Amino acid sequence: MRYRRLGSSDLDVSEISLGSWLTYGGGVSNAQAEACVAKAFEVGINFIDTANVYARGGAEEFLGEVLADRPRDSYVLATKLYFPMNGDRGLSREQVFKQIDASLARLRTDYVDLYQCHRYDAETPLEETMEALTEVVRQGKARYLGFSEWSADQIRAALALVPRVEKFVSSQPQYSLLYRIPEREVIPLCRENGISQIVWSPLAQGTLTGKYKPGEEAPAGTRAASHQMGWSMDRFRDDDVLRAVQRLAPIAAGLGITLAQLSLAWVLRAENVASAITGASRPEQVEENAGASGIELDEATLRAIDDAVADVVVR
Repeated sequence: MRYRRLGSSDLDVSEISLGSWLTYGGGVSNAQAEACVAKAFEVGINFIDTANVYARGGAEEFLGEVLADRPRDSYVLATKLYFPMNGDRGLSREQVFKQIDASLARLRTDYVDLYQCHRYDAETPLEETMEALTEVVRQGKARYLGFSEWSADQIRAALALVPRVEKFVSSQPQYSLLYRIPEREVIPLCRENGISQIVWSPLAQGTLTGKYKPGEEAPAGTRAASHQMGWSMDRFRDDDVLRAVQRLAPIAAGLGITLAQLSLAWVLRAENVASAITGASRPEQVEENAGASGIELDEATLRAIDDAVADVVVR
């Protein structure tokens, strides 16, 4: 496993991280989830990403239990706030203080390494949010701050408040070889300002593993088959997209790697990407994903990937 520095922080995070959306705390059994976390540590993954809203707090509670016996400095822990939790939502001063304490209690820790705004809160003044988050850092409850799915203008507005407030060190956008919108503005802006990307859905919610085939029903036991993914999965289940993914398979085979590893190596080709968040319901998936770390794709391979998905990629 290789590690990358997270923005302007002093955190070194594994290139492949372990996420907990739709899996831990409810999506899979605790025994399976525990096996995945154990495998993550075994293969060198040190970065674990969660959020207060995942499984309505269940993901944080699960991680609090499974990480309790591990040295706190052996992993980098990130969580988020914004989405509704028991009638609460947003990034107001009240919510920032309330949600960080609730998350720390569920996670059984005194601090998180990274506290992230899960989305932008247009109903709360940005200054109020940033001042509250800055207090959280100065109280020692979070070491660094990040955001997810903020626009370039929203990022610029937050940067304009520095140094009066703490500076963001990470951005968490959806990004994959099928979905490249962050390349327009967000990645260049962040690169210029010492903010790294922690990308979610680098496998396009499982589509880039090749397990979904054009013209066929989703395999039993997959998230698509159980309709867990909702609207966000639909864009990746179109037959044109699935045919494009099938064109990627020979490229991966020619390199002696899996399609998932090819897709993860593609996002990691970008220096501004510090880590790719991957979900897993089985330890074998964790090991396969971790195997993408260190794979370097040459220009010919990158061109072949672009040619294979040219007609379906979202830019």
